Amino acid sequence: MNLFIVYAHPSEKSFTYQVLKSLIAGLKSSGHEVEISDLYQMNFCTDMTKDEYEREGLLDTSLSIPDDVIAEHRKIEKADAVIFLYPVWWSDCPAKLKGWFDRVYSVGYAYGHQKFEKEIAQMKKINYGLVLCTAGHPDDFLKETGIAESMRTAMLVDRLGVRFERKEMIILSGTLELDKVKNEHLRIAFEIGKNI
Repeated sequence: MNLFIVYAHPSEKSFTYQVLKSLIAGLKSSGHEVEISDLYQMNFCTDMTKDEYEREGLLDTSLSIPDDVIAEHRKIEKADAVIFLYPVWWSDCPAKLKGWFDRVYSVGYAYGHQKFEKEIAQMKKINYGLVLCTAGHPDDFLKETGIAESMRTAMLVDRLGVRFERKEMIILSGTLELDKVKNEHLRIAFEIGKNI
């Protein structure tokens, strides 16, 4: 199976990076092909240009899609599954990943619009989408405050939406006390990769 990982964390010293390595080890142990967009390492531009906004906001599809966005479309098209891996910062994904959605989910590709009678979204429906994130707070806090539910709604309902056959979110929580959860979280990441 072809796996595409969209990874968003700036530091290789982070626990999220350790999760990435464990996930990849699990995927490779089962013979999966893996392609990664490491958004910080590739310095992915997350800000829309004026032309991109006018294409999206004004629905002017005569304006071209930038090459770096087309490159991400190609990775999506090759994938049987897409995994979004990131740390939870202020109850959401890092701005780098939010900007990836802003630019890569372009009109006419990831979504259509009523203005276009014949135009529909061209993005193929992906078999499986996984949102895997690390969070400092424990599960109880994320549930009691509603943060977990708001993250699930934003990622699974809006961002992954109808574009995926199956989708789920796994929060590796409690990392403020990393010594207590580290080994189990890394085991989970490996097993996800192995059994996907």
